[in-house]
Amino acid sequence: MSFETLPEGWTVWNDEPGSRAILAYRPDVFDSQQFPAPCMPTVFLSNGSRRRRPGASQIETDTWHVTLLLEPEIEAETTEFDSREAAVDGAVECARRFADGEVDYRSQYQVPREAYFEKLDELTGRGR
Repeated sequence: MSFETLPEGWTVWNDEPGSRAILAYRPDVFDSQQFPAPCMPTVFLSNGSRRRRPGASQIETDTWHVTLLLEPEIEAETTEFDSREAAVDGAVECARRFADGEVDYRSQYQVPREAYFEKLDELTGRGR
């Protein structure tokens, strides 16, 4: 699988071959006009350290991580992989599950953002 098979609504925001990649969901909607740009769901693919120390993410590891972020501080899920190729497949699958409405984003928030949730429901088909 490759990023060419991304589900509708997702785009490759950045891809450093052999390194990190960022996928963005509906940048046409989360453009700081309709909704704040930091609310744009993103999938990060990286083999950087997951430690919370400054600069730790710059240290490469043997484990690849695929992380779905709803906002910079709202991490919906993270999955680990043994290779970049497997992580790319995992990132595409994560994007597919999100686009198909299979990710429960509401449970990730302590303070609900109702207008945001309603738009995500509409975009992912969860409101049907």
